[in-house]
Amino acid sequence: MDEVSVVDYHTAGEPFRIVTSVEIPGDSVADRRVTAQSSEAIDAVRQLLVNEPRGHADMYGGFVVPGDDDGADFGVVFWHKDGYSTACGHGTIALATWAVDTGLVQPGDVVIDVPSGRVTAHVSDSGVAFRNVPSYVLRRDVPVSTSRGEVLADISYGGAFYASVPASSVGLSVAPSSYADLIAIGRAIKWALDPVAVHPTDPRLSGLYGTILYDDLGDLEDGPHQRNLAVFADGEADRSPCGSGTSARLALLYDEGRLGPGQTLRHDSIVGTTFLGRVVAQTPDGVVTEVAGAAYRTGTATFSLDPRDPLGTGFTLR
Repeated sequence: MDEVSVVDYHTAGEPFRIVTSVEIPGDSVADRRVTAQSSEAIDAVRQLLVNEPRGHADMYGGFVVPGDDDGADFGVVFWHKDGYSTACGHGTIALATWAVDTGLVQPGDVVIDVPSGRVTAHVSDSGVAFRNVPSYVLRRDVPVSTSRGEVLADISYGGAFYASVPASSVGLSVAPSSYADLIAIGRAIKWALDPVAVHPTDPRLSGLYGTILYDDLGDLEDGPHQRNLAVFADGEADRSPCGSGTSARLALLYDEGRLGPGQTLRHDSIVGTTFLGRVVAQTPDGVVTEVAGAAYRTGTATFSLDPRDPLGTGFTLR
């Protein structure tokens, strides 16, 4: 394997590793994701960058690829420790910041094609606000049995499907002291409800991406205040408030009348960082959301694989 150079950012505490040197065949970003999933050579690069000792079980990143047409500045195939995502809000914020930092795109709007569709991120001195693909409620009050009893989950879409469950319903709160328990229960709910999350038109987007365990912190002057931990993939935990998950939460809150036009969701993470989310338009089946946050460059690296290394592309301990 050749050396692989990366640029690392974090968005609200969640890492994002950017790779520009991997070519992935396909007619669209969605097709390129499928190609990456089935290619041993491409997936070996993902494993090299996400696994220990070069990464860790909560690493996240993406391969920058061409957009679907000239209307996009570029595209991205997102990846995590277990595979490839259909959407990633914190990654979108990081990529838009990187694109402006490197001069690839001038400050202003950055158009990015992701597997779930096209998103537009506006970059300014205060950070990045991106408008996501349409978000909607799929099902409410879906019963699921857990080690802490039966709970009811609301399933919604924000470029990926999430099951939202109040942390209090499983006797927890979103706090570092409950981190291990939150991961365990979120992981179990994700796999239990995975078959329920069926995309109505594109089977490539089906499957429950993660569980959002949240604390409701009441209402501020301009809208609700909540804190969450999104547990996705197979037990990976988002350190940020989760960008696509924020869109999924906005769809639920708007649908139930908790978030009105012009109001803002203050969405906090388990590490105390914040995204601000709002609904900017209605669609026939859901809403268009805007999620705002900031990303910061943390470093660069060039990784390699010594052919004598018995650990190969690495390992994960979760």
